[in-house]
Amino acid sequence: EDGIRDDLVTGVQTCALPILSFIKQHPLLLLFVLMVAIVAGFTFDTYQANQAQRQGRDWGGPVQVVTDRVGMQQIVDQVEAIGTAQANESVSLTSKVTDTVRKVNFEDGDYVDEGTILVELTNSEETAQLSEAQATLDEATRQYNRVKNLIDQGLASELQLDEEQARMQTATARLEAIVARLDDRLIRAPFSGLLGFRNVSPGTLLSPNTVVTTLDDIGQIKLDFSVPENYLSVISPGQELEARSVAYDDQVFTGQVATISSRVDPVTRSVTVRALINNEAGMLRPGMLLTVQLIRNRGEALMVSEQAIVPVQNRHFVYKVNAENIAERIQVQIGRTRPGLVEVLSGLNP
Repeated sequence: EDGIRDDLVTGVQTCALPILSFIKQHPLLLLFVLMVAIVAGFTFDTYQANQAQRQGRDWGGPVQVVTDRVGMQQIVDQVEAIGTAQANESVSLTSKVTDTVRKVNFEDGDYVDEGTILVELTNSEETAQLSEAQATLDEATRQYNRVKNLIDQGLASELQLDEEQARMQTATARLEAIVARLDDRLIRAPFSGLLGFRNVSPGTLLSPNTVVTTLDDIGQIKLDFSVPENYLSVISPGQELEARSVAYDDQVFTGQVATISSRVDPVTRSVTVRALINNEAGMLRPGMLLTVQLIRNRGEALMVSEQAIVPVQNRHFVYKVNAENIAERIQVQIGRTRPGLVEVLSGLNP
């Protein structure tokens, strides 16, 4: 046994010496042969995997899939735009005359009703003139009644009655003029709404150019937005729309188209549309930027997940699980798309 072992060792050494000598003389050739072997092995594995997929089986085993039930869903055709909110009514309140402020009857941000007196100007002179005019009118009225009684008794002429009547009418007109001047010294709310900041204080010298405050009726918001002229045929007054604001992420404000501009902008080729949105909660404010979805029509459609559609050239397929619980490929015709969903026009049933 020792002799046999020594012979084997001697034989191995004898065979290994030429191989080791060759490796030392040609190391690059050995490296090249190893790389070729690795590439060949990887290519063979890839070929085997492709063949398995073509035969309907995965090289690594069954493929994990997710199934979904086909059903009808509501789909909405809409036109998207960006609009600016405006108050239903808006005004900057100023004075008609120049005078000092006697009294301010509101605070910043108050809600006021129509006709509420907001600011009173100094009116001492007009008040005195009003008393004088009232006394003159009272005297003219008594004279008129006295002459009228004399006419009935035949002690006065019609000419005297006409003179007293003219004098009474003149006194009435003068009184009304003074009352109008007094009213000009009262700044009232022309409509109900929300006041802005107060810009005056008692004692301020007010002129017609001085803005006292702003008043906005925000119970209803006017939303102006522009759409391309090619949508003119699908927009009409009364059409439904939805608006959203970045200030309220999950809030949807609904409204209706009120007016479509009579002109198309020749530069942008767009038309301005005005919609009305109910804002009784007061969440929207004039000047806010809103995204608009103008609803063209609503309807039910057969929808599937976008991931389920397999496009092949100009055709589309889905894999449907049949009664034997086997997935079979079926060609479908697709329609409208929505984020993550595709409408199926033919090929599937709910």
